[in-house]
Amino acid sequence: MIRVLICDAQTVVREGLAAILSTDDEIEIVGLACNGEEALALAATDRPDVVLMDLNMPVMNGIQATQRLRLRHPAVRVLVLTTYTDDAWVMDAIRAGAAGYLLKDTRRDDLVAAIKGTADGKSFLDPTVAGKLMRQMVAEPAARPVAVGQVEALSERELEVLRLLAQGYSNPEIAQKLHLAAGTVRNYVSTILQKLDVGDRTQAAVVALQRGLINHSDLKTGFGSDRTST
Repeated sequence: MIRVLICDAQTVVREGLAAILSTDDEIEIVGLACNGEEALALAATDRPDVVLMDLNMPVMNGIQATQRLRLRHPAVRVLVLTTYTDDAWVMDAIRAGAAGYLLKDTRRDDLVAAIKGTADGKSFLDPTVAGKLMRQMVAEPAARPVAVGQVEALSERELEVLRLLAQGYSNPEIAQKLHLAAGTVRNYVSTILQKLDVGDRTQAAVVALQRGLINHSDLKTGFGSDRTST
């Protein structure tokens, strides 16, 4: 069962999402928060696996809440669900540690798939957002301060794992593709995050994009999954 906390400033959105997602047998709604501060408090008691996070909220916005959630509860995955597509919102959310970024016009089945995939370690970006993220990195190549030497420090096997990770594959899927044990892949991922000095898989995927380890077409089937992908 995937434990989900919904954080949105609008009551009708919170309750609507809860009603929609509760129809799936693998999802349990453990809490509803109206702002980031309340989400932090509920995360401490309700122990969600995934937090659906809006961005523009009173008291504490979604960017601030995501950053603090990642620091206090690193095992919790944050999936942004918002109406905002501005470059600044997208980049700030990813830098804060969001595992994915979807828009509120996402279809029900795709949202459910994204929640399940996020809980399993995958990363999801709305295709509109994925394009903006790519353009931002091309326009500002120094925006993500990862030294070339940090990428060069990765072994060939670590680079293979990073490429697959960046395309949205989970650890078990990477293990199957590379004929490795799941525990070995977990160790590789931990080493990659440490060498790149990033906090999670999504930020590692951003580095892979920026350094040309994967290209824009890969986004459509992995890190920047389109709405028909799982």
